[in-house]
Amino acid sequence: MKTRRFGRSGLLVSQVVFGAGFVGGIIVLADDHTRRRVLRRALDAGINWIDTAPLYGQGRSEEALGWLLAEVKDQPYLSTKVRLDFGKPDLAGQVERSMHESLKRLRRSSVDLLQLHNAIDASNVGHVLGAAVEGLERMREQKLTRLVGLTALGEAPSIIRAIDTGRFDAAQAYYNLLNPSAARAMPAGWAGHDFAGVCAACKRHDVAMMNIRVFASGVLATDERHGREIALTENSDLDVETKRAHAALAALGPGHGTRAQTALRFSLANPDLACVVIGLAEPSHLEEAIAAENMGPLAAGAIAKLDAVYERGFA
Repeated sequence: MKTRRFGRSGLLVSQVVFGAGFVGGIIVLADDHTRRRVLRRALDAGINWIDTAPLYGQGRSEEALGWLLAEVKDQPYLSTKVRLDFGKPDLAGQVERSMHESLKRLRRSSVDLLQLHNAIDASNVGHVLGAAVEGLERMREQKLTRLVGLTALGEAPSIIRAIDTGRFDAAQAYYNLLNPSAARAMPAGWAGHDFAGVCAACKRHDVAMMNIRVFASGVLATDERHGREIALTENSDLDVETKRAHAALAALGPGHGTRAQTALRFSLANPDLACVVIGLAEPSHLEEAIAAENMGPLAAGAIAKLDAVYERGFA
């Protein structure tokens, strides 16, 4: 699998990253044999980063990775997160307690990246730029994490303000073929949560962008629903996203692989992204992703077809 530079860290990371979240669910919900088989297949294919969080299955993802990775000789990079309660005091203490609890579940002495899991907006950006980032940096100083990052969800101006401090090494960037606004100007008719300027801010500071929600909660990949789908952006819900997905995929036309492969290849076509985090529900989904990576990025000519459907507001 091809690798990309992980921002100013200089790490070389597989351009597809294994997401161990709840929406995909395979690490949280599958039986032990399936978890082991899928993880080993991912590592054998060249995936060298796994992303998890305490909230994924209320700790079950980290716990599963704790014993699964103990069986692996060549350890992949590993990222986890901390979600803060901004209404409670001692944010730096919340970071530290969460970090130690995660390391216990993961059976690790450190991780490669610790990320703030909260969306950022005008109501909390002051806390983010104060005690929250100080708590993250303290974990780095204690060598419990190599890098610190944030989740680039919420309000774009507040996200950009945080990135422009230069204190974050990585950002989870919302980007997919329904909403690529973080990385490009959108036509006037486009409707969606506007992340304008987020990728440009990351580029200014050489912040590694981890592409999340490449499948838009699964609606780009399939019309089947498992009940774990969560829409994360404003002006949207699963029904709206489903209609938009049908319109966008129809505009692209056939010949790009499965729906999931088309969505993944769209993200791989953006060279500014350090990696694309994918969630998996079935072992076959991993095989689809590996095949899509081998196909290469979606062609520019195909992507250009999306402008017309964006301009029409997905009509």
